[in-house]
Amino acid sequence: MKPTIIIEYCPKCNWMMRAAYMAQELLTTFTDEVHGITLVPSEVSGRYTISINDEILFDRKREGRFPEIKELKQTVRDHIAPGKSLGHSDR
Repeated sequence: MKPTIIIEYCPKCNWMMRAAYMAQELLTTFTDEVHGITLVPSEVSGRYTISINDEILFDRKREGRFPEIKELKQTVRDHIAPGKSLGHSDR
């Protein structure tokens, strides 16, 4: 079964558009590799996490920043499609 990526974001911090943008980028890159991407408004203030199958790949609080899209694509690729080329995102 293909994995589902979950982006949990703080709606009070107005991070829905950022989450939607990242979801769009991931869906464009991993169309054939994922079941889908779910955006989840968090009840925890300041939360912004990206996970696959309950494994957190990126946590804004832990990292102290948001992920760069290139970095996020590489991290997701390494978890779901290690052999996939990301073209210019690999350079």
